[in-house]
Amino acid sequence: MTTTLLAAQPLAPAHPAPSPPTATPVIAFLGTGRMGGPMAANLARAGFRVRAWDRTASHAAALIKDGATAAASPAEAVKGAQILITMLADGPATEQALRGPDGELEIGPGLIWVQMATVGMEWTQRFINTATHYQVSFLDAPVSGSQGPAQAGELTILASGPSWLREAVAPVFAAVGRATTWLGPAGNGTRAKLVLNNWLADLAETTAETLSFARQLDLDPALIVDLLESTPLGSPYAVQKARTMLAGDFAPAFALKHALKDAELAAQAAQDSGAELTLTSALLPHWRRAAASGHADDDLAVIYAST
Repeated sequence: MTTTLLAAQPLAPAHPAPSPPTATPVIAFLGTGRMGGPMAANLARAGFRVRAWDRTASHAAALIKDGATAAASPAEAVKGAQILITMLADGPATEQALRGPDGELEIGPGLIWVQMATVGMEWTQRFINTATHYQVSFLDAPVSGSQGPAQAGELTILASGPSWLREAVAPVFAAVGRATTWLGPAGNGTRAKLVLNNWLADLAETTAETLSFARQLDLDPALIVDLLESTPLGSPYAVQKARTMLAGDFAPAFALKHALKDAELAAQAAQDSGAELTLTSALLPHWRRAAASGHADDDLAVIYAST
């Protein structure tokens, strides 16, 4: 796995290194769904002691064959762990999972919390503040990639946080990703993920519209895809997604509901920062209608069927 450091990015002030984890640290992994499950499995197969939890107990139990332990609750997973990884659906689900019966978060000093889901800027800042309050070391490290790269351990990790934590998490990132880019202070990983996912959203919508446009002009959309692939215009992602759209294969690699959530987070971040995302704002009503019409759990490619 390669690691890229963007030298122009400011880093957090130097900080004493945390106590070194055990040779095989215990990792509490919360959220073992379509993306988190393969990530947790790769960690267990790499030799980490993984305690997995998911709201759907069978998801965590399925990881036992890979060497993980299924925890009955988030608190059971986190107790005694050196590293906590959260890969849940959104910010509220993450916070809810970490709250115990008394309403307090089940985290404490010395823990390294690696937040790898896409939760948006507001929730990332809340988690940074929470970690500071509980004296927990926090890394904002969302991943770029879909289910296939997650299974293959080839995700791209957009890491941000204190530089003195990099050595501690490097073996963890190596087990789940092919490359890690360090982006500076915590929060920058989420910023980069929103920018990348906004690009993905616009490209997916443009792809669907292009195929529909060709069809309306009595052209074979498949020939247009071949033309795109033969020129610099056809990015590998767009070509692959176009062929998926034409095949009508909507088995979820990246479910529409998650793509919609990410596009909405990007739109919100743009509004808060004063940026204008004209294309994204225009596609959101279309995607919401497609999700509401029973396609929320289908792959993002399903937007072509309603274009």
